[in-house]
Amino acid sequence: MIAWLERFAVAGGLATLALATLQEGCRGLRLSRLSLPFLVGTAFTDDRRRAMAVGFLLYLAGGLVIAAGYWLAFAVTGLSGWWRGALLGVVHALFLLVAVVPVLPFVHPRMASEHDGPATAHGIEPPGFLALNYGYATPLVTVIAQAAYGAILGALFSAWQA
Repeated sequence: MIAWLERFAVAGGLATLALATLQEGCRGLRLSRLSLPFLVGTAFTDDRRRAMAVGFLLYLAGGLVIAAGYWLAFAVTGLSGWWRGALLGVVHALFLLVAVVPVLPFVHPRMASEHDGPATAHGIEPPGFLALNYGYATPLVTVIAQAAYGAILGALFSAWQA
């Protein structure tokens, strides 16, 4: 049991770090302005510096929780491997972009909505459809990063089941 838990923690941690590295790297290259650790952090504090630290820790914890769902899917179906994990990551990304991102302005305490006027008290721009307000490459960056996340989880699950 302990060995399985350790493997899961390593896989989930590596996958989440890869996901964050790809997303933040693309943000640094100006391919996207989306920073999920920042968005998560600003939901808990209005201090923008502290938001990155708080957000990254919560993002890492969330990545581990979501990794549990991936591992459960691999275990229940008996299907894993890097390409199945990547495919699951693409489905996950599309769900996030189409169903979750549009709801953010209604649950995030510091994010404006598409319906707020220019004098809104909220300091964070709404993501818009497919998070396109954060750059036209944002959907592609999100899909690629989530595919990498899934591929890492699928590959490690498959390798450790052998």
